[in-house]
Amino acid sequence: MPLSISIEMDAVLDFMMGLLKVPSPTGYHDEAVAYVRKALADLAIPGLTLGQNAKGSLVATLAGKSDTAPRAVSAHLDTLGCMVREVKGNGRLLLAQLGSHPWQGIEGENVTVHCVRDGRRYRGSLQTINPSSHTSKEMREGKREDERMEVRLDVRTSNKAETLALGIDVGDFVSFDTRTELTDTGFIKSRHLDDKAGVAALYGALLALKKGGLKAAQRTTFLMCDYEEVGHGAAVGIPPDAVEVLVVDTAASTTGEHQNSDEYSVGIGAKDGTGPYDLQLRRRLVALCETNNIPYKVDTYPFYGSDGSAFLRAGGDVRVGLIGPGVDASHAYERTHRASLEATTRLVAHYLLEE
Repeated sequence: MPLSISIEMDAVLDFMMGLLKVPSPTGYHDEAVAYVRKALADLAIPGLTLGQNAKGSLVATLAGKSDTAPRAVSAHLDTLGCMVREVKGNGRLLLAQLGSHPWQGIEGENVTVHCVRDGRRYRGSLQTINPSSHTSKEMREGKREDERMEVRLDVRTSNKAETLALGIDVGDFVSFDTRTELTDTGFIKSRHLDDKAGVAALYGALLALKKGGLKAAQRTTFLMCDYEEVGHGAAVGIPPDAVEVLVVDTAASTTGEHQNSDEYSVGIGAKDGTGPYDLQLRRRLVALCETNNIPYKVDTYPFYGSDGSAFLRAGGDVRVGLIGPGVDASHAYERTHRASLEATTRLVAHYLLEE
């Protein structure tokens, strides 16, 4: 029989909207961890303990009815971003990427430079070195590659010395504006839905258990990690006695040509660029969807690897499953739908309760 679980989607969206406002390019995660930690603490869920590992990831442990087969659920807080590689002679900034993203996907975006030394922040825009069609054909024809992109600072500076005097230097972090929008047709458009929508699904599932007075079937560790975008997010942080890990990552459901995913259901990963996900766990996830009327799509992702992949490469002896909201244009200006986020949240909640 289907189990009735109430998902408070307005609360899930409010949480996600707040999290999207918090910059967290890979390696710059303290503010996002603090935001999520406070939100989970405010839920005051009996049996939920909060901590952090040495890498800075948030680790929340939820007591269950049993601990005979402990579980873990993972989502990542870090996002794509950049780091200052050079302060150029003209006072502008050459960048190094954090994570993998095409320059054309962020060309023209407004950015914030986060000064590591003293916490100051400066606004700017990312553009090519020939941004005007009135002065150069390169605006249309030039390659979008590292040395041809720069940050134009919104400060009066025309040389390297003036920019350095602002406190900006090599190693400072650069975050992108998210341009988040909720449409009246239910779409959610934003940068960094990967994977802040996944973190929101975890929050929504915990909220549903709290509101319903429900208890997880097994002791479950929630790992909200950083460094996923560079490949080693969940390499540590999952308890050694966990027998399975459910990864919740929006990139897991990238829509596109030859993909089976859509923006209105939860995506269940069968395979990615690192190989197949656990068949036994995938069958259980599909069964949970079918029993509880949760819309789902099974898909494969040829150029993708998850936190589950990182843990397996680190020697984890677990079953790994992969789910996530269906996201269009991942690692660019992303879009999903409220229905997909709700379906993902519902599947996480039912997974937690599965005996």
